[in-house]
Amino acid sequence: MTSLSATQTGQHRQRFPALANKAYFNYGGQGPMPQAAIDAVNQAQEYIQTHGPFSTKVNAWIVEEVNQTRHAIASELNAPSEAITITEDVTMGCNIALWGIDWQAGDHILLTDCEHPGVIATTQEISRRFNVEVSFCPIMATLNSSDPAEVIAQNLKPNTRLVVLSHILWNTGQVLPLDKIVQCREYNSRIQILVDAAQSVGLLPLNLTELQADFYAFTGHKWWCGPMGVGGLYVRPEARESLQPTFIGWRSITMDSQGKPVSWQPDGRRYEVATSAFGQYCGLRAAIATHQQWGTATQRYEQILQLSHYLWQRLNELSDIVCLRTTPPQSSLVSFQLKQQEPGSHRQLVQYLESQNMMTRTLLDPDCVRACVHYFTTTSEIDQLIAGIESYCGM
Repeated sequence: MTSLSATQTGQHRQRFPALANKAYFNYGGQGPMPQAAIDAVNQAQEYIQTHGPFSTKVNAWIVEEVNQTRHAIASELNAPSEAITITEDVTMGCNIALWGIDWQAGDHILLTDCEHPGVIATTQEISRRFNVEVSFCPIMATLNSSDPAEVIAQNLKPNTRLVVLSHILWNTGQVLPLDKIVQCREYNSRIQILVDAAQSVGLLPLNLTELQADFYAFTGHKWWCGPMGVGGLYVRPEARESLQPTFIGWRSITMDSQGKPVSWQPDGRRYEVATSAFGQYCGLRAAIATHQQWGTATQRYEQILQLSHYLWQRLNELSDIVCLRTTPPQSSLVSFQLKQQEPGSHRQLVQYLESQNMMTRTLLDPDCVRACVHYFTTTSEIDQLIAGIESYCGM
């Protein structure tokens, strides 16, 4: 396999200090920060402390940091900046959407059977509090056959109020056809779509305006390789007026001359609360800019696909391994299993690989090992991983 630019990729990798001593395949959990992002965060903290954490100068700086970060996120996602709420992580974005809906007894929430436990737990609590029905549709079974959009359509009910799904499934790496799935609103105009975008933002080239999902929750610390504690939520402008704020603070409201609340902010700020990790915001912008220096979102995704296909092919060459996906992957998440496995064997494999400075992770449902590549992963790293798995299987 030949990358788009091996020399360029090798030079670019040097911007990520964490890659100097390990073969890293855990981008779906957390991406390593580029040095530019680390430096930006450190400089921001020094600035805050030098000029006073709560001073007129720093407060004005915070306003500019928030504005710049909102615009940087919106630009990368092809969305209007007023549709972006800055959050801490994916879970916060999902909670804003889930709790902001005016639930009525008898409403129905449809989830896929591949959603994250944090999202599932939230819908279960909503069900308990508001007598809302929650059910799951069998999307995992569509990995190698059938159409996910059709499966979702078949599981809609007359009382369905919200469909919750992941754009890229965190356990199998399947990319759901979101452009087709949003058409389920044709069955019932009350249906809204909440997308867990933990694995898609920073991986897929995205145009959220065209995708037309109502709520799209994401984070900056995975595929964007930004600092922990900075994420976002896109709320489709047409959905904003029906989504009420649940978490409320001074950032979400407008005030009169006496500082008393008057109304909600007219844009995505209405779902922001109060003091956040403002000193981290510049780190996310620096990380996004680092990726842009290598190539466009489309170019990065094309490189990711080349590398994930190579990893999938190499894994299929191993007699002791079976990949969950029977055709080349659509994303950078490649999940596989040991053909001969005992309880805990996948965990033992991951621990062995980590002892050899190769970072992967286990998943529980399905029971498997997941390896993730980024556009700056090298084929030599993948070959190293394959050799490590061979070594473990031969023990």
